[in-house]
Amino acid sequence: MTKIARFQHLGDARLGVVSGDDYIDVTKAYAALLASEGELNAAAIAQGELSPDSLAFFRGGDRTLSALQDAVAHAESLPDADAREAGIRVSQSSTDTLVPIPNPPKIVCVARNYGKHAEEAGLQISEIPILFPRFAATQIAHGEPIVVPKVSHEVDWEGELAVVIGKGGRHITREDAFEHVAGYTVFNDVSVRDYQFRVTQYTGGKNFHASGPVGPHIALADEGLDPHNLRITTVINGVVKQDASTNEFIFDIPALIEHISEFIQLEPGDIIPTGTPAGVGFKRNPPEYLRDGDVVEITVEGIGTLRNPVINEHSEETSA
Repeated sequence: MTKIARFQHLGDARLGVVSGDDYIDVTKAYAALLASEGELNAAAIAQGELSPDSLAFFRGGDRTLSALQDAVAHAESLPDADAREAGIRVSQSSTDTLVPIPNPPKIVCVARNYGKHAEEAGLQISEIPILFPRFAATQIAHGEPIVVPKVSHEVDWEGELAVVIGKGGRHITREDAFEHVAGYTVFNDVSVRDYQFRVTQYTGGKNFHASGPVGPHIALADEGLDPHNLRITTVINGVVKQDASTNEFIFDIPALIEHISEFIQLEPGDIIPTGTPAGVGFKRNPPEYLRDGDVVEITVEGIGTLRNPVINEHSEETSA
């Protein structure tokens, strides 16, 4: 399965594909392929087709996907030593993972999309999807710390499957919805509960600084992954807190895309976190919240594990 990643290596942001314990730098791989075919401007063309800008990749549609597939095939045809010497193949251990899409046009989150979660929260199941916005600036990458803010200690976890849009549109029908999906990633819709519930809309409690872990990769959608039959788990400090399947969705992915596209234009690179299952902290007895020193691991079957430590806001400021 092809998994798209953004990573930093030797100070530069790069676009890659996961290959075992390595990343294939697809920009360099595509340049090498073009050069092998006699193209004199190989590096410039590769930078234009497969730049480190992942949003440009998704906007490119079939054209950039074809270039990426050709780049990966060329990289895998090279002797390992040659690929490493050229910087085409890079060990993941020598890189820092970056947010997969740092500048998505929109992040449209779904609330109460698992019946057992609605039940544990004491809330009714809605007749239509409940949506709220999350801002791109709240995103953090795999490995970066979730920040417990000074103004609250009611910071909760919400492991989720997120949909990445590849083809935009309005009034998208259920029947056509999957034609608009580019891939899937893991999302942690970290929620500051007292800010969330002191008003009737969720924006404040869902948009604190460093509260949107996402990644580590985006699994492309056209390779047999069934998004409605994936196990999703959240583990805090080695203890399982959420364990469910996406087959428990109240509103499936076509229903979400159809509903959202009724009122807003979906665009390539948009992210739709699809809601969290039962097992969140604020409804436990007694309630449990994230604390400085915790480690959160969210795994979605077939996609990967998103791991983030937790720090207090003052700790972040001290280390800055």
